[in-house]
Amino acid sequence: MKKYIYSLLAGAMLATAGCESNLDLTNPNIATTGTFWQTEADAVAAVNSIYNSLMIDGTYMRMFPSLMDGRADDIQGDSPWPDLMLVANFTIPTTSGPVAWVWEAHYQMVWRANQVLDNVPNIEMDQDLKKRVLGQAYFLRGLAYFNLANFYKEVPLITTLPADRSEFYPATATEEAIWEQIISDFTNAKANLPANYQNVTGPDRGNIGRATSGAATGMLGKALVYRKRWAEATTQFAELVGGQHGPYRLMENYRDNFDPRTENNAESLFEVQFATPAEVGGSILNWGGNPNANWTQVSAQAVTYAARGYGFNDFLPTRALYDDYHKELTVDGRKDPRLLATIASFEPTENSTRLYNDQWPYSPTEIYPRKYTNDGFGPSVEDQFRSGINYRILRYADILMLHAEALNELGRTAEAYGFIQQVRNRANLPDLATVKPGMSQAEMRDQIAHERFLEFAIEGQRINDLVRWGWFEDPAKLAFLRSRDSEFNTFTPGNQWMPIPQGELDNNPNLSPNSANN
Repeated sequence: MKKYIYSLLAGAMLATAGCESNLDLTNPNIATTGTFWQTEADAVAAVNSIYNSLMIDGTYMRMFPSLMDGRADDIQGDSPWPDLMLVANFTIPTTSGPVAWVWEAHYQMVWRANQVLDNVPNIEMDQDLKKRVLGQAYFLRGLAYFNLANFYKEVPLITTLPADRSEFYPATATEEAIWEQIISDFTNAKANLPANYQNVTGPDRGNIGRATSGAATGMLGKALVYRKRWAEATTQFAELVGGQHGPYRLMENYRDNFDPRTENNAESLFEVQFATPAEVGGSILNWGGNPNANWTQVSAQAVTYAARGYGFNDFLPTRALYDDYHKELTVDGRKDPRLLATIASFEPTENSTRLYNDQWPYSPTEIYPRKYTNDGFGPSVEDQFRSGINYRILRYADILMLHAEALNELGRTAEAYGFIQQVRNRANLPDLATVKPGMSQAEMRDQIAHERFLEFAIEGQRINDLVRWGWFEDPAKLAFLRSRDSEFNTFTPGNQWMPIPQGELDNNPNLSPNSANN
C-alpha cells in the first residue's frame, strides 16, 4: 500500500432526534451504519481505515516508539518535554498526555477492527476478498492488543460492538484472557491471509504493505514466546524459516531495514507504510484526531530522534549501547557495522565523519541516534518533520532470534547456535560456536540477550524483552541495568508498565488501575 494514502472510513453519524419526526434529518454526505456496510468497496475502505490508525501520534507516527525506546537501556531521555523524561526514568504520572494518546490510538484500532469483524460477514461479496478483509482485521486487532498488553499489562478486552449503554464501560480483563485473545486473533489472521497480494483477484491486487500469512505467523510465534509456550512457538517459526509463507531472508546490508529506498524488502514481515507528501500528497500532518482527507502519511520519528541542531534531540543512545557494539570486532578486524546504522558517532577509522551531509559538527565523543532518522536520506532539516521511512514492526532477524530463544528454552541449545549465527553473519562477526562453544542454557540466555540488544537497538524491542525475561524482578539484573543507564535508579516495582490513563479511570467505573498506578 506504499505510495497512496490509506483510505479513511467516515465515522457513522446518527441523525439527531428533534421534537417532531419531520425534523429528523439525515445528511446525505455522511455515511451512517445503516447505509455504509453494503458493498465490497465498503469492506475494503473499512479495513483500510484500521491501517490508518497505525499512522497517528499514539501509534507509530511518533509517540509509541518513543515511549517504548525511552524505558530501555539502549536510549536515554534528553528532552525539554517532561513527559518523555518521566517515562524514561519510570516516574510518569497517570495524567500524562502521551500515555493517554497511546491508549486512545490503539483502542481506535480495536474499534475499527471490531466494526469490520462484525459487519463484513453480512456483506455479499467475493468470498476470497472477504477472507482477506477479515484476516487483516484479525491481524490488526491482534497487533493492537499485543501493544496494549505490553504497554499497560492489563486493559479492557473488547471484541464486539456494544449492544447498548450497559456495555459502554468494559471491565479490566485478566492478563491471561488478553493474551489468549491475541493468540486467537493472529491464528485467525494466519488462516485467512495470503502469502502476498500479487496474484489475488480484487481491488487489493498488487498492494504492498497489507498483512500477510507470514506476518500473522511471525506475530503468532512471537506472542507464544511472550507467554513462554516454547514448543508451539517453534512450530510457527519453523514454517517461516522453511519458507512456507514466503521467501524471507536477511538483507545483506543491515541498514536496508531502515532506508526509505529499500522498504518492504525480503527481511520485512510487516511494516507501517509512511510516505512523504511528495509521494502521496496531503497537507495536514497526521497527528490524529478526527480523520481528515488532507492528512499526510508521514512519520515524525525522524525529527524526534534527530541530533541536536537537526531535530528535537529528545533521546540519546546510552554509552552502554555504544560500548557493547565494540565488544567484538568483525572477522576482518572492523567495528560491528550495526553501530553506524544505529548510532551517529564520529568514527574516522570506519570512514564515518559526517552527519546529514555535513562535516561532524560535535565533539568526537558525542553520540546520537541514526536509526529511523533521515541522516543520509534527506537533504534538509525540514524533511525531518515529514519522514517517509517505514516503521518495521517485524523483521526476519527477529524470527531467527526468537526461534533460537525458544529452542534454548526447550533444552535444544546446540540447535540455537545456527539461527543466531545467521544474524551474526550479516554483521560479519565470528562463528559463535567457535568463540563460545558448548554454552549452557543459562549462558545462552545471556548471549541471546546481548545479541538482541545489538540487533534491535532503538526499535522499541528492548523494554518488552526486559519485562518478559523478568529482569525487573531480578536484583542482579536490575543492578546491571542501573549500572548502564542511570534512569533505572528511580525505577520502582510495577513501573515497567505504563499507568492506565487517569481520564480513563475517572470515566470508567469498571476499569482497574494496574501496578504502575499503585
